[in-house]
Amino acid sequence: MKEREKFGSRLGFILISAGCAIGLGNVWRFPYITGQYGGAAFVLFYLFFLLILGLPIMAMEFAVGRASQKSAARSFHELEPKGTKWHWYSYGAMAGNYLLMMFYTTVGGWMLSYFVKMAKGDFVGLDAAQVGDVFNGMLANPALLVFWMVVVTLLGFAVCSRGLKNGVEKITKVMMVCLLALMVVLVFRSVTLDGAADGLSFYLKPDFGKMVEAGAGEVIFAAMGQAFFTLSLGIGAMAIFGSYIDKKHTLTGEAVSVTVLDTFVAIMAGLIIFPACAAFGVQPDSGPGLVFVTLPNIFNAMPGGRLWGALFFVFMSFAALSTIIAVFENILSFGMDLWGWTRKKAVLVNIVAIILLSLPCALGFNVLSGAAIPAIGNIQDIEDFIVSNNLLPLGSMVYLLFCTSKHGWGFKNFLAEADEGRGIKFPRWTRVYVSYILPVIVLVIWVIGYIQKFAK
Repeated sequence: MKEREKFGSRLGFILISAGCAIGLGNVWRFPYITGQYGGAAFVLFYLFFLLILGLPIMAMEFAVGRASQKSAARSFHELEPKGTKWHWYSYGAMAGNYLLMMFYTTVGGWMLSYFVKMAKGDFVGLDAAQVGDVFNGMLANPALLVFWMVVVTLLGFAVCSRGLKNGVEKITKVMMVCLLALMVVLVFRSVTLDGAADGLSFYLKPDFGKMVEAGAGEVIFAAMGQAFFTLSLGIGAMAIFGSYIDKKHTLTGEAVSVTVLDTFVAIMAGLIIFPACAAFGVQPDSGPGLVFVTLPNIFNAMPGGRLWGALFFVFMSFAALSTIIAVFENILSFGMDLWGWTRKKAVLVNIVAIILLSLPCALGFNVLSGAAIPAIGNIQDIEDFIVSNNLLPLGSMVYLLFCTSKHGWGFKNFLAEADEGRGIKFPRWTRVYVSYILPVIVLVIWVIGYIQKFAK
């Protein structure tokens, strides 16, 4: 049997796992929901829930990957007790990765498209309404959306086709270092703008009065949801990287490193956006349009704005591509683990599959705009709803129960795998919490997600 590829370095593993987690949820969703829910008070709750929700589940996903040496397509088959049916979830995990890419490739395409627009100076001289028209015009153009979706898909698979070490690890390392460097430059520019202090105060000084105004329960649930969804847990997207890592370090320590990096990027995104909003008198709670409508207006008003805008959308493109490359690697491993495909064959089959599967989303804003479900939305919203509101929470529940139940892999086996190597050990005293309380919290997140969606 061919030996499984391994990462060339621990840093590669941490940066790629973080790259998978660091996506548009950090740099797009995190700032605007922070704006909607009152700033710093929301951030405090978010960090607390990240610690008690995200970390344990990430350690479990890594452990299942490392112990089985397989992707989600085969990991449960390897570890489950004889006669049990945990492997049925492998279909859910595989579907989750494909569904995520069915809309993520389109949004990644938006980021690349906006980088080109910024670099060319397409926004120069436009007023606020005209900047909004550019975004709406892009969504209404099917050829343009399909073109950028295909470009993103080909870029992602081109990296993965070079192998784990020479492609995924090497390119993602460079991309992540550039992403972090760009963030530091953009943060420095933003916080030194005239009038930036009010934005910093809003973002960094907790105001619990604002939290009560927004509805304390709603703010706490939003923080819980963001902490839970930001790490892309539950569909085996992290387990694959566990299968590529050696046993020199404990998995709790690795999960902490990945979570800290993921959180650092989210916090820095806020440091770019809120001071800039304050400096130019823009409301920080302007919702999803913040990145595509509000920020281009800010860059227009900023000295050297064309350069800063182009750099910002390079950074956004790197955030999207780091996730796309990581999930593509997982998708390729399904074919290689299930049917023994070569990497080349898996790449060629999946290029065609992903482009075809991504077409409905790219066309869902124009040609297929009539295809919508009441209370959920258009094709992109439907795909996002299936992944974010169902497969991520329910998949996380499967990993939790599998790693803690005596009818699954069991807490003892999980602990032995997670604690092998140097570093932070998984706290044994949390057994009751991860076995009984955490699954209930995940269930509550799932149920409230439905209530919020359909009880409006």
